[in-house]
Amino acid sequence: MNQHLYAVIMAGGIGSRLWPRSRTGSPKQFLDLVGSHTMLQDTVRRIEPLIPVERILVVVGEEHAETVLEQIPGMSRNNLVLEPEGRNTAPCIGLAAVVINKRDPEAVMGVFPADHRIADAARFREAIAAAAGLASDDYLVTLGIAPSEPNTGYGYIHRGESLDQRDRFEAYRVQRFTEKPDQETARSFVESGEYYWNGGIFVWKVTRILNEIQKHLDELYHHLRTVAGAWETDRRREVLASAWQQVPVVSIDFGIMEKADRVATIPVDMGWDDVGNWANLSDLLESDEEGNVVRGQGRPVLLDTADTYVYAAAGRLVAAVGLEGFVIVDTPDALLICPKDRAQDVRDVVQALEEQDLQQYL
Repeated sequence: MNQHLYAVIMAGGIGSRLWPRSRTGSPKQFLDLVGSHTMLQDTVRRIEPLIPVERILVVVGEEHAETVLEQIPGMSRNNLVLEPEGRNTAPCIGLAAVVINKRDPEAVMGVFPADHRIADAARFREAIAAAAGLASDDYLVTLGIAPSEPNTGYGYIHRGESLDQRDRFEAYRVQRFTEKPDQETARSFVESGEYYWNGGIFVWKVTRILNEIQKHLDELYHHLRTVAGAWETDRRREVLASAWQQVPVVSIDFGIMEKADRVATIPVDMGWDDVGNWANLSDLLESDEEGNVVRGQGRPVLLDTADTYVYAAAGRLVAAVGLEGFVIVDTPDALLICPKDRAQDVRDVVQALEEQDLQQYL
């Protein structure tokens, strides 16, 4: 086992497309959407056989610090990296990098979103171990998810020349990244066999990513250095809060990965899904013979209804008649009903609630 291998779990965000269960007070990563454990718990359980909990850091907002400690037994408070507010993935990853660098300048860090579902955990760990070996040769490594369909909701990685084999995984240089394509382009990508979904899972030396931030995001690097200087003092919170008001809002893909040299991908088929919306979630869960998925502790009554996801909160009875291809999510204070093919648009409901100043429902 690599004693310098660390994991960073990004546990920010509110999961607006999974409203009304996912809210600012209880975002999707802290919910048991897929199984009996929360998504954060599943993420840690997946990583822990490879990286022990003492080398797992969680980047999260201050308001959810206690939730993380409650959900992850053995997690040290010192392994919580508390962001004053979300500023996209580059600042989040950069902050975790300076914290790890102070502990272990030889560290290799893996970066993992807290809200992914991965069916084959063993294959995932094998891919991360292979990526860590490649990262030791100064590559920025991203896992390329084997696409199962021409999905337009994901970014794509175009592989270039083959590098070599790492622990039975083929490694490739990254030729380019493409943001979410249209349907025709996505289909051509998948048919070519040279493209993979960009799942946002990365592995690199901590010193390498900090050097890239200095090179491509110098303003962010300046603020990270300021934060690093105060991290082990009683001024940490004050300095971090001040710096975070000024750091740029930028993704790691746009800010670093699309511009850097020596970027590699390791393709892997591991049953990956980002659980992005209710229809997506419904496809992952066991259904009855009519294709309905029923969750929650309430009571559903479904008549002449098929291919429908129903969540009923405790004490609620939900009746549906003559529906097909719908999502029904009934919580104590809010009810969502929408066709599955409009599940992506649930985030527009959240935006409307913000505009109407209905904060109690967010």
